[in-house]
Amino acid sequence: YPTWKRTLARQARESQVKRFCRAQAIQRRLEEIEVTFRELERQGIKLEKLLRDENESPADQQTQWTNQLLYLVQKKNNLMTEESDLMIAVQELKLEEQQCQLDQKLRSYMNKEETLKTPEDEKAEQEILKQLVEVVNKRNVLIQMQEEKRLSEL
Repeated sequence: YPTWKRTLARQARESQVKRFCRAQAIQRRLEEIEVTFRELERQGIKLEKLLRDENESPADQQTQWTNQLLYLVQKKNNLMTEESDLMIAVQELKLEEQQCQLDQKLRSYMNKEETLKTPEDEKAEQEILKQLVEVVNKRNVLIQMQEEKRLSEL
């Protein structure tokens, strides 16, 4: 088993572990966002009730509640943006994993000596190459979406 094959296999395992760790971190953050959403919703409902029920409270108190409600809405919008970014990152991780798997399959076919390849092998190799190009194009679309989103936020 040549050294370069072991190196490639090790690198593939390392990148898979990194993707797994990133996926776990994203999942944890999505769960945190969900909890924060619920808390913001609870606080918002409380403030709305105060604003509706307390008509005779001082104007500065109502202004303070309104400002708090607007702050909660802004915070919720920021969390929704972050959640959207994380969902794009999840899609990107899935595509990275798919690309890695296809790349490994393609390498196994390409490493086969040409004289030993059957027509089925060549057909499979071409199909894998086609799938790999599709995955790369999908990743490119995601990256373009992120870039457009980043530019629009600026």
